[in-house]
Amino acid sequence: MPGHQEDARLFKALCDPKRLAILEQLRGGEKCACVLLEPMELTQSGLSYHMKILCDSGLVTSRQEGKWTHYRLSEQGGALALERLRAIITPNTQPDA
Repeated sequence: MPGHQEDARLFKALCDPKRLAILEQLRGGEKCACVLLEPMELTQSGLSYHMKILCDSGLVTSRQEGKWTHYRLSEQGGALALERLRAIITPNTQPDA
């Protein structure tokens, strides 16, 4: 089971408007970094920064094709995020031992 550090890394990825917009774009399927750049009004280094956070969190996966990186949502990352959020916000009804 993930600890607080892993949870923080996961939820940090969701705490930025640009990263949320990137996740929204990826809901439509895999996208090349070149496609993500234009509507986001980001530089290549800015996009790279946000994509590293999203990939490190497990919410997004990537693959190289030539000089471009292609990104897509990770089903496992999304499932883990939901599981961890439920675990964190569900009241503990068991008395402390």
